[in-house]
Amino acid sequence: MKAVAYKTAGSIEREDALHDITLDKPKAEGRDLLVKINAVSVNPVDTKLRKAKTPEGEWRVLGFDASGVVESIGSDVESFKVGDAVFYAGSIARPGTNSEFHLVDERIVGYQPKSLNAAEAAALPLTAITAWEMLFDRLNVNRPTAQGGKLIVVVGGAGGVGSITIQLLRALTDLTIIATASRPETQAWVRECGAHYVIDHRQPLAPQVKALGLGAPGFVFSTTQTDKHIADIVELIAPQGRFGLIDDPKGLDISPFKLKAVSIHWELMFTRSLFSTPDMAEQGRLLNEVAALVDAGKIKSTVTDVAGEIDAATLRAVHAKIESGTARGKIVLEGF
Repeated sequence: MKAVAYKTAGSIEREDALHDITLDKPKAEGRDLLVKINAVSVNPVDTKLRKAKTPEGEWRVLGFDASGVVESIGSDVESFKVGDAVFYAGSIARPGTNSEFHLVDERIVGYQPKSLNAAEAAALPLTAITAWEMLFDRLNVNRPTAQGGKLIVVVGGAGGVGSITIQLLRALTDLTIIATASRPETQAWVRECGAHYVIDHRQPLAPQVKALGLGAPGFVFSTTQTDKHIADIVELIAPQGRFGLIDDPKGLDISPFKLKAVSIHWELMFTRSLFSTPDMAEQGRLLNEVAALVDAGKIKSTVTDVAGEIDAATLRAVHAKIESGTARGKIVLEGF
């Protein structure tokens, strides 16, 4: 089968940063589905792994988001059958989705939304799981904080996670949403996604939040560049608030939050599959809930660009775009 992989960590500017290769078609066993891949999307985790982690074997296939059709099933599969259209985000501990066929545990798979095509569906799983787990499992936004319990700031509202976070908040909560975006096109995008207010993350955040006259927010979700905004977040968040982040700031000092008794929540959507937690199947369940919201017209796909076919050259260009920090929504590749 065709696949795209890398063998040496480093810059995307190298011609050999990613390779078109041929691998043996895998076989489904146990609770695995073998999925024929129709479309994939690219996430920051793909670029981080490619830059920093040389594979232990000869090749590593990246890619986590995917939509496709079940080709075959393992003997212990309970919820899917051959021919089902599915979407999912895979596991960081297994080969990725940038291949014609892919093995995935059924517990982290959802049925593809009926109203979306393959490319639109492939944009959603990783970011939707990340946003859902942060909002409802970590920050517990449906349990108001003592102060500012109906107000949330989403830092990096125009990215893949930010885009779906705003939509989930609008669909499933009554929180007032302040999102950050710095360019006219990204500010328009976060408003389209449902943000009530938009502020510029290139400027200090705390004065902008204060100027809105809404009070101190009980919740802050930082999706990117947390180290640049941490002092502002400490200043703007309400006492006894809840702060969540998903990026990897170096040397993050959380001690300034102590005075306000702010709780800190780190989200990694791969944790359940990586540790085979007892609630691993929650990811499949929530993906089905996301699909239902899509089909009911309450949220939409965050795809903004279908860049081309799944090959090394196209993936190199998309990795470079992601690394530039200028991407809006999700970039998808479709077919081989």
